[in-house]
Amino acid sequence: MLKKRLIPVLLLKEGMLVRSERFTEHQVIGTPLHEVKRFNEWNVDELIYLDITRTGTYDLRRDDHGVQDMKDPLAILDAISATCFMPLTFGGRLTSVEQMRAVLSRGADKVTLNSQAVRTPALITEAARAFGSQAIVASIDVKDGHVFIDGGKTRTDHGAVAWAKQVEALGAGEILLQSIDRDGTAEGYDLELISAVAASVRIPVIACSGVGRYEDYPKGIAAGASAVAAANIWHFKEMADRGGKRAMKKAGVDVRVI
Repeated sequence: MLKKRLIPVLLLKEGMLVRSERFTEHQVIGTPLHEVKRFNEWNVDELIYLDITRTGTYDLRRDDHGVQDMKDPLAILDAISATCFMPLTFGGRLTSVEQMRAVLSRGADKVTLNSQAVRTPALITEAARAFGSQAIVASIDVKDGHVFIDGGKTRTDHGAVAWAKQVEALGAGEILLQSIDRDGTAEGYDLELISAVAASVRIPVIACSGVGRYEDYPKGIAAGASAVAAANIWHFKEMADRGGKRAMKKAGVDVRVI
């Protein structure tokens, strides 16, 4: 049996690292390179970077953090991958196989598709044929049972379970499942949502959104997730990898060595 994974999700907005709450409030907390260097020293299994920029403007604001002339996401990815020694998933605003190829050629192991996958479902299949299903993660943002796109702003006609089944059929190799209402609340995962989606597909489901305590992780696994992820908790707790894995191991979850 495969070991369960613990994954930090880092959000990039206009070149800066941010914390998020319900997809609407974003607080700048640092720069992307400093965080990846920290995680290299920790015991995380993978790393997910999501570019949630909407303006197309990238501004790293400071000249003293050693990250200069990075005015686009590929430049940021170049700098991240140069110092990242764990599997890396990168996504956000990807609309073509060519863009995905550029991301993968710069050191990412997987790409995530969200809004464009809903608008052009055939893109999932095209990407899976080009790079293999294992490299394609379908990111699904859910509120009240419905799939939302455009950073949680646009409600679609897709139900979460139906869309999960569809992305699997189209060729996605994994699902990153996020609950908009739980995002940044520290109220715990939406276990009902995780259970419903995980039971409906055969591909791995990464649970995300709502973690406030390390004990939330094993609950996500028990609900059916193959991996558990979080964003905000990683920024405010030192050695968050060890705390998270200890809680998972104590609950009987098979995790990689702490």
